[in-house]
Amino acid sequence: MANVVSLPNEAGSVVHGEPPDADRLADIRRSYERGALNETDLAGTWVEQFGRWMDEAVESLRFPEPTAMVVGTADATGEPSVRTVLLKGYDERGLVFFTNYDSRKGRALTANPRISAVFPWYALERQILISGAVEHTSREESERYFHSRPYGSQIAASISEQSQVIPGRAWLESRRDELAARHPDTVPLPDFWGGYRIRPASVEFWQGRPDRLHDRLRYRLADGAWLIERLAP
Repeated sequence: MANVVSLPNEAGSVVHGEPPDADRLADIRRSYERGALNETDLAGTWVEQFGRWMDEAVESLRFPEPTAMVVGTADATGEPSVRTVLLKGYDERGLVFFTNYDSRKGRALTANPRISAVFPWYALERQILISGAVEHTSREESERYFHSRPYGSQIAASISEQSQVIPGRAWLESRRDELAARHPDTVPLPDFWGGYRIRPASVEFWQGRPDRLHDRLRYRLADGAWLIERLAP
Protein backbone atom coordinates (compact mmCIF):
# COMPACT_ATOMS: atom_id res chain seq x y z
CA MET A 1 0.00 0.00 0.00
CA ALA A 2 1.31 3.46 -0.85
CA ASN A 3 2.41 5.72 1.98
CA VAL A 4 -0.01 8.49 2.85
CA VAL A 5 1.22 11.96 3.74
CA SER A 6 -0.48 14.56 5.92
CA LEU A 7 -0.03 18.20 4.98
CA PRO A 8 -1.48 21.44 6.38
CA ASN A 9 -3.82 23.29 4.06
CA GLU A 10 -4.05 27.07 3.76
CA ALA A 11 -6.42 27.22 6.73
CA GLY A 12 -3.92 25.39 8.91
CA SER A 13 -5.86 22.13 9.26
CA VAL A 14 -4.37 18.83 8.15
CA VAL A 15 -5.40 17.16 4.91
CA HIS A 16 -4.42 13.66 3.85
CA GLY A 17 -3.36 12.54 0.42
CA GLU A 18 -0.96 10.55 -1.66
CA PRO A 19 2.75 11.39 -1.73
CA PRO A 20 3.80 13.98 -4.34
CA ASP A 21 3.91 12.47 -7.81
CA ALA A 22 7.50 12.02 -8.95
CA ASP A 23 6.59 13.46 -12.33
CA ARG A 24 5.39 16.65 -10.67
CA LEU A 25 8.75 17.05 -8.95
CA ALA A 26 10.56 16.45 -12.22
CA ASP A 27 8.53 19.24 -13.79
CA ILE A 28 9.63 21.86 -11.26
CA ARG A 29 12.15 24.05 -13.01
CA ARG A 30 13.04 27.67 -13.62
CA SER A 31 15.24 29.53 -16.07
CA TYR A 32 18.20 31.37 -14.56
CA GLU A 33 18.37 34.78 -16.17
CA ARG A 34 19.58 37.21 -13.50
CA GLY A 35 23.11 37.62 -14.78
CA ALA A 36 26.28 36.35 -16.40
CA LEU A 37 29.90 35.85 -15.35
CA ASN A 38 32.67 36.38 -17.89
CA GLU A 39 36.42 36.18 -17.50
CA THR A 40 36.64 39.96 -17.95
CA ASP A 41 34.31 40.38 -14.94
CA LEU A 42 36.62 38.58 -12.52
CA ALA A 43 38.84 40.26 -9.95
CA GLY A 44 42.54 39.50 -9.95
CA THR A 45 42.32 37.30 -6.84
CA TRP A 46 39.75 34.89 -5.47
CA VAL A 47 39.52 36.83 -2.21
CA GLU A 48 38.65 40.07 -4.01
CA GLN A 49 36.05 38.32 -6.16
CA PHE A 50 34.66 36.61 -3.07
CA GLY A 51 34.36 39.98 -1.36
CA ARG A 52 32.43 41.44 -4.29
CA TRP A 53 29.90 38.64 -4.32
CA MET A 54 29.62 38.51 -0.53
CA ASP A 55 28.93 42.24 -0.37
CA GLU A 56 26.22 41.87 -3.03
CA ALA A 57 24.68 38.94 -1.13
CA VAL A 58 24.64 40.86 2.16
CA GLU A 59 23.12 43.92 0.51
CA SER A 60 20.52 42.05 -1.52
CA LEU A 61 18.21 41.30 1.45
CA ARG A 62 16.84 38.35 -0.51
CA PHE A 63 17.62 35.75 2.16
CA PRO A 64 18.14 35.82 5.93
CA GLU A 65 21.61 34.22 6.24
CA PRO A 66 23.96 35.36 3.45
CA THR A 67 27.00 34.15 5.42
CA ALA A 68 25.63 30.60 5.76
CA MET A 69 27.75 27.98 4.05
CA VAL A 70 27.22 24.25 3.79
CA VAL A 71 30.42 22.39 4.68
CA GLY A 72 31.20 18.78 3.88
CA THR A 73 33.71 16.57 5.67
CA ALA A 74 34.71 12.91 5.64
CA ASP A 75 35.96 10.98 8.65
CA ALA A 76 38.82 8.47 8.83
CA THR A 77 36.65 5.77 7.25
CA GLY A 78 35.55 8.04 4.41
CA GLU A 79 32.02 8.48 5.79
CA PRO A 80 30.80 11.88 4.53
CA SER A 81 28.67 14.38 6.44
CA VAL A 82 27.40 17.89 5.76
CA ARG A 83 25.96 20.73 7.82
CA THR A 84 25.50 24.50 7.69
CA VAL A 85 27.84 26.87 9.53
CA LEU A 86 28.23 30.65 9.48
CA LEU A 87 31.22 32.39 7.97
CA LYS A 88 32.80 34.74 10.52
CA GLY A 89 35.73 36.17 8.61
CA TYR A 90 37.88 35.88 5.51
CA ASP A 91 41.11 37.23 4.05
CA GLU A 92 43.82 36.03 1.70
CA ARG A 93 44.64 33.20 4.14
CA GLY A 94 41.16 31.69 3.91
CA LEU A 95 37.67 31.57 5.42
CA VAL A 96 36.93 31.22 9.13
CA PHE A 97 34.11 29.56 11.06
CA PHE A 98 33.85 28.52 14.70
CA THR A 99 32.58 25.34 16.30
CA ASN A 100 33.03 22.66 18.94
CA TYR A 101 36.23 20.72 18.19
CA ASP A 102 34.63 17.57 19.67
CA SER A 103 31.59 17.76 17.37
CA ARG A 104 31.10 15.37 14.49
CA LYS A 105 32.72 17.79 12.06
CA GLY A 106 35.53 18.49 14.50
CA ARG A 107 36.33 14.79 14.90
CA ALA A 108 36.18 14.32 11.12
CA LEU A 109 38.53 17.24 10.54
CA THR A 110 40.99 15.87 13.08
CA ALA A 111 41.10 12.58 11.18
CA ASN A 112 40.93 14.12 7.70
CA PRO A 113 41.70 17.86 7.61
CA ARG A 114 40.10 18.48 4.21
CA ILE A 115 36.83 20.28 3.61
CA SER A 116 34.45 21.47 0.93
CA ALA A 117 31.99 24.34 1.26
CA VAL A 118 29.25 25.99 -0.75
CA PHE A 119 27.41 29.29 -0.39
CA PRO A 120 24.00 28.46 -1.94
CA TRP A 121 22.67 31.86 -2.93
CA TYR A 122 19.60 30.59 -4.78
CA ALA A 123 17.87 33.98 -4.87
CA LEU A 124 20.82 35.43 -6.75
CA GLU A 125 21.17 32.33 -8.95
CA ARG A 126 24.74 32.05 -7.68
CA GLN A 127 26.96 29.68 -5.78
CA ILE A 128 30.53 29.83 -4.50
CA LEU A 129 32.17 26.42 -4.10
CA ILE A 130 35.38 26.06 -2.10
CA SER A 131 37.66 23.14 -1.33
CA GLY A 132 40.91 22.93 0.56
CA ALA A 133 42.62 22.09 3.82
CA VAL A 134 41.73 23.35 7.29
CA GLU A 135 43.72 24.51 10.28
CA HIS A 136 42.80 25.76 13.73
CA THR A 137 42.72 29.49 14.29
CA SER A 138 44.97 30.72 17.08
CA ARG A 139 43.73 30.58 20.66
CA GLU A 140 43.79 34.38 20.73
CA GLU A 141 41.63 34.63 17.60
CA SER A 142 39.16 32.09 18.97
CA GLU A 143 38.96 33.85 22.32
CA ARG A 144 38.45 37.25 20.73
CA TYR A 145 35.53 35.97 18.68
CA PHE A 146 34.07 33.90 21.54
CA HIS A 147 33.83 36.93 23.81
CA SER A 148 32.27 39.03 21.04
CA ARG A 149 29.28 36.64 21.04
CA PRO A 150 26.15 37.33 23.09
CA TYR A 151 26.35 35.98 26.63
CA GLY A 152 23.70 33.35 25.95
CA SER A 153 25.68 32.05 22.98
CA GLN A 154 28.79 31.77 25.15
CA ILE A 155 26.77 29.69 27.62
CA ALA A 156 25.36 27.49 24.87
CA ALA A 157 28.77 26.77 23.35
CA SER A 158 30.17 25.88 26.76
CA ILE A 159 27.47 23.41 27.82
CA SER A 160 26.77 21.70 24.52
CA GLU A 161 28.33 18.30 23.96
CA GLN A 162 27.71 18.92 20.29
CA SER A 163 26.58 15.95 18.18
CA GLN A 164 26.31 13.68 21.25
CA VAL A 165 23.10 11.98 22.40
CA ILE A 166 21.64 13.75 25.47
CA PRO A 167 18.82 12.80 27.89
CA GLY A 168 16.50 15.64 26.90
CA ARG A 169 15.82 19.36 26.80
CA ALA A 170 15.49 19.64 30.58
CA TRP A 171 19.02 18.26 31.03
CA LEU A 172 20.36 20.86 28.62
CA GLU A 173 18.57 23.74 30.32
CA SER A 174 19.73 22.55 33.74
CA ARG A 175 23.35 22.69 32.56
CA ARG A 176 22.73 26.17 31.17
CA ASP A 177 21.36 27.40 34.51
CA GLU A 178 24.25 25.88 36.45
CA LEU A 179 26.90 27.51 34.26
CA ALA A 180 25.11 30.86 34.29
CA ALA A 181 25.11 30.78 38.09
CA ARG A 182 28.88 30.17 38.12
CA HIS A 183 29.64 32.78 35.45
CA PRO A 184 26.99 35.52 35.62
CA ASP A 185 28.86 38.04 33.48
CA THR A 186 31.23 36.38 31.02
CA VAL A 187 32.19 32.79 30.27
CA PRO A 188 35.74 31.42 29.87
CA LEU A 189 36.55 30.06 26.43
CA PRO A 190 36.25 26.25 26.62
CA ASP A 191 39.29 24.25 25.55
CA PHE A 192 37.13 22.28 23.12
CA TRP A 193 35.79 25.29 21.22
CA GLY A 194 37.41 27.48 18.59
CA GLY A 195 37.87 28.34 14.97
CA TYR A 196 38.81 26.63 11.75
CA ARG A 197 40.36 28.39 8.78
CA ILE A 198 39.66 26.90 5.36
CA ARG A 199 42.75 27.39 3.22
CA PRO A 200 41.37 27.15 -0.30
CA ALA A 201 42.97 25.18 -3.09
CA SER A 202 39.98 25.85 -5.35
CA VAL A 203 37.32 28.59 -5.37
CA GLU A 204 34.60 28.35 -8.02
CA PHE A 205 32.14 31.11 -8.83
CA TRP A 206 28.94 29.72 -10.35
CA GLN A 207 26.38 31.93 -12.07
CA GLY A 208 23.14 30.44 -13.37
CA ARG A 209 22.37 31.01 -17.05
CA PRO A 210 19.43 30.15 -19.35
CA ASP A 211 19.15 26.64 -20.79
CA ARG A 212 21.46 25.35 -18.04
CA LEU A 213 24.53 26.73 -19.83
CA HIS A 214 25.81 28.10 -16.55
CA ASP A 215 28.98 30.15 -16.09
CA ARG A 216 31.55 28.39 -13.88
CA LEU A 217 34.84 30.20 -13.36
CA ARG A 218 37.37 28.72 -10.97
CA TYR A 219 40.50 29.97 -9.25
CA ARG A 220 42.75 26.94 -8.71
CA LEU A 221 46.05 26.87 -6.84
CA ALA A 222 48.76 25.06 -8.82
CA ASP A 223 52.46 25.10 -7.92
CA GLY A 224 52.01 28.15 -5.74
CA ALA A 225 50.14 30.23 -8.34
CA TRP A 226 46.45 30.80 -8.91
CA LEU A 227 45.04 29.82 -12.29
CA ILE A 228 41.66 30.93 -13.63
CA GLU A 229 39.75 28.26 -15.53
CA ARG A 230 36.31 27.96 -17.09
CA LEU A 231 34.47 24.72 -16.35
CA ALA A 232 31.78 23.12 -18.46
CA PRO A 233 28.31 23.65 -16.97
